[in-house]
Amino acid sequence: MKIVIAPDSFKESLSAKQVCLAVEQGFKRIFPNADYVSVPVADGGEGTVQSLVDATKGKLVTVDVSDPLGKPVTAFYGLLGDGTHTAVIEMAAASGLHHVPVEARDPKQTSTFGTGELIKAALDDGAKKLIIGLGGSATNDGGIGMMAALGVKFTDAKDNEVALTGGGLSSIEHIDLKYVDKRLADFEIMVACDVDNPLCGEAGAAAVFGPQKGADGSDIKLLDNGLRHYGNKVLEILNADVADIPGSGAAGGMGAAFLAFTRATLKPGIELVLDAVKLDAQLAGADLVITGEGRIDQQTIHGKTPMGVAQAAKQFDIPVIGIAGSLGDNHHMVSQCGIDAVFASTPKAMTLQEAMAGASANVSNVAENIAKLWRLKN
Repeated sequence: MKIVIAPDSFKESLSAKQVCLAVEQGFKRIFPNADYVSVPVADGGEGTVQSLVDATKGKLVTVDVSDPLGKPVTAFYGLLGDGTHTAVIEMAAASGLHHVPVEARDPKQTSTFGTGELIKAALDDGAKKLIIGLGGSATNDGGIGMMAALGVKFTDAKDNEVALTGGGLSSIEHIDLKYVDKRLADFEIMVACDVDNPLCGEAGAAAVFGPQKGADGSDIKLLDNGLRHYGNKVLEILNADVADIPGSGAAGGMGAAFLAFTRATLKPGIELVLDAVKLDAQLAGADLVITGEGRIDQQTIHGKTPMGVAQAAKQFDIPVIGIAGSLGDNHHMVSQCGIDAVFASTPKAMTLQEAMAGASANVSNVAENIAKLWRLKN
């Protein structure tokens, strides 16, 4: 019997690889001789780098870069171990909201420069392809900080360099590509983007995501006007009409920068990750698939890892069972995407801290019970 274990991480508790190990330990108590295939997965957000590194036996690389406020921070990227010379970056590693104290959050002042430094480091490391996740940004700079780190020069009407922040967008009059890193021309970039927001307007980056980054009403208007001006300048100078493309507003407009300055392709995060770990090939001949995430609820069907795994498995008519730390409202909706049954790993009422501390044992125990049920079925 072949069992494929393909979960996401349980946030702040277990990595996807640790979930795989816990599920396998539980199943082995009942089926010690089964063929277990572990495929740690993520959906393009937090944990994507670790999952892909684990799944391909790659490596993590740490780099000293700039945080959103320009202060030094140690960030990381992953190099896959599959021979494709692919680097994986979570932009939040350098430019994430968690790097900025609540009282200092102001997207007029934050920059994606550090993400550009990560990309440059990956290029210097010999990467030929890049997978980048856009979730969790502290920024609204349209990606100009990132592109400046890669050699693009943004200047105002007096030829002075603009501030590489959300507040600097409205000052851009010239975009100079003379010194852009030439390696980008041959660099395949796949961007994990799970939102379809345009660059500006009522559904744009500033209006929708600005408040969670510290923007008030007047800030949102200023930032939106800046993004609109930036989009017009990109169209005027680069002949790239990206402002209304779905996803251009992702991560404070970083989607627009990737579309305008690189050969990037924007795709749903789970699709990118499942392609990278070659899940379809792993599913060949499987009898059962176990997936999961920290909380399974109605949001799971909107591009989360268990949904993607289940849809892949159903192409081969393989049964799918989900394990979660907890089950939320309308968790039964996951049956729509091919998950046949779901189980919470918590065995009794407990605090979040208790659940997280005992997560590995709890997952193993519920996996053992699932295995017992599977044995009855077979």
